[in-house]
Amino acid sequence: MEKMESAQKRFRIHRMLRSTSLMFLLLLIILLVPGKGVPGDKITIGEVEEVILLPWGVRMPARIDTGAATSSLDARGLKVKNNIAEFKLPKRYGGALELRLPVTQWQNIRSADFKEKRPVVEITFCMGPKLLHIEVNLNDRSTVKYPLILGRNALKDFIVDCERSHCLPPSCPEGFSK
Repeated sequence: MEKMESAQKRFRIHRMLRSTSLMFLLLLIILLVPGKGVPGDKITIGEVEEVILLPWGVRMPARIDTGAATSSLDARGLKVKNNIAEFKLPKRYGGALELRLPVTQWQNIRSADFKEKRPVVEITFCMGPKLLHIEVNLNDRSTVKYPLILGRNALKDFIVDCERSHCLPPSCPEGFSK
């Protein structure tokens, strides 16, 4: 009888240790494998978000496009001289303001209808609590609804919920917005 109780006790201890070990292993995997488990400090945004271009303080809507690798900004009257892009934003979004930014590179853009080279510049903008510094290609976007497309190069800190819009009003740190 004692042997039977002792065997049952050992079996219960073994079962308890096995389930505890499995729980510990699972927790370890969740914590150590990058990109798995809890998304961490990522912020949820919708398909359209309001941004503020800095340092100019220009507020505009941005279409979130996870299908686009890079971001694109509406540049009216675009001229490139000595590797400096000169352009204006649409009238509705600070059109009187002439922007001059250095071209960091040229990007080949292809679609079913066209192929072209576009200048790429670096811009800083505020989306929600995040201050982002990214590269955007410049293009006349007067025929489309949104003056700014944010592609995957701008979205690493965000989770996109395509069923929502305007989830995150810009809240720039002090001193960055006008």
